[in-house]
Amino acid sequence: MPESGRQTEVTNERSVVLLTGASGYVGGRLLPLLEQQPVKVRCLVRTPDKLRRLAGQGTEIVQGDVLEPATLDEALRGVQTAYYLVHLMSGSTDFEEQDRQAAMNFAQAAARAGVSRMIYLGGLGDDDDPKLSPHLRSRHEVGEILRSSGVETIEFRAGMVIGAGSLSYQLMKSLTDRLPVMLCPRWLTTPTQPIAVDDVVAYLLAARTAHVDGSQTYEIGGADVVSYGDLIREYARQRNLRRWLISVPVLTPYLSSLWLALVTPASFEVGRHLIEGLKNPTVVRDARALSLFSVRPMGVQEAIRRAIETAGE
Repeated sequence: MPESGRQTEVTNERSVVLLTGASGYVGGRLLPLLEQQPVKVRCLVRTPDKLRRLAGQGTEIVQGDVLEPATLDEALRGVQTAYYLVHLMSGSTDFEEQDRQAAMNFAQAAARAGVSRMIYLGGLGDDDDPKLSPHLRSRHEVGEILRSSGVETIEFRAGMVIGAGSLSYQLMKSLTDRLPVMLCPRWLTTPTQPIAVDDVVAYLLAARTAHVDGSQTYEIGGADVVSYGDLIREYARQRNLRRWLISVPVLTPYLSSLWLALVTPASFEVGRHLIEGLKNPTVVRDARALSLFSVRPMGVQEAIRRAIETAGE
C-alpha cells in the first residue's frame, strides 16, 4: 500500500511493464503479483517454453537475450517500466564482463525505446571498501550503468534473501543440514541484514508507482542485524538440529568455497563468488526506503520460519 503523499499511481492503467529474470527466483515471485496489477505484463526470456507453464494467460512472452542487443528493441517497444532482474553469475566464470555488457545493452535499448523507469535489484556493500568482493562490485556497477543511461532508475540494494529457493539461503540451509560440526571461518561473524523474499518482492512491486525525483538507490534489509553464524543457529533451532560451530580463523573464504562445494548442491563457481562476498558487511546504512515505502520488513526468525514452511519441511 502506498503512503499518502509519498507514492502516486501511474495514470495509464494499461501501461506495459517488462520483466526480465522472470524465470529466476525473485522474478518468479514477482511475476504473479504483477499480473494482478492493472498493467500489461511482458516477459523477456531466452527460453519461452519454460515460462509459458508459469505465466498467466494475459502475459506476453518475448524471446530475447540481454547479451544480444538486436533482440531488445522489440521487447522494449511501448514499455513504461522495465524490471532488470538479470544476474549472469550462475552461467559464466567471467560474470563481471558479461553482466557489464548485458546492462549496457539493456540500458541503451531502454533509452532508445523511451522507457520511463527501470527497477533493479542489486546488492548491499560499501562502495568505498577496497576489499569489496567481485560479486558485490559487479552488482553496484550494473546499477551505475543503468542510471547512466538517462532513464530514471530505482536501484534496491539487498543482502542475503531468505526464502525457499534463494541460492544464498539454500547454501546456508544445505551446510547446516549436512554438517553437525562446522569449522567456521572469520566471515561467520560478519554483520549482515538479510531480508525475506516476500519483503523484497513488496519493495519491487511498490517501486513501479513510487513518486521519486530522478534516479535513486535504496538500501533494504530485514528488521535484524545478525551474523551468518546467527543465521545457522536460528535455522538449526527451528529444524531441531544440534549443531556445533568451531571457530577456525585460518580458513579463508577461498578455502571455504572449496569446502562448500563438497557439501552443497550449488556449483563451485557460484558458491565461490557468494562465499567471497560474505567477508563484506552487508548492512543498511541509509534507511530512506522505510520513509518512502510502506513495507515493514520482518525479522530473521519469521523469515526463516516462512522459508521452512514453504519448502514443506
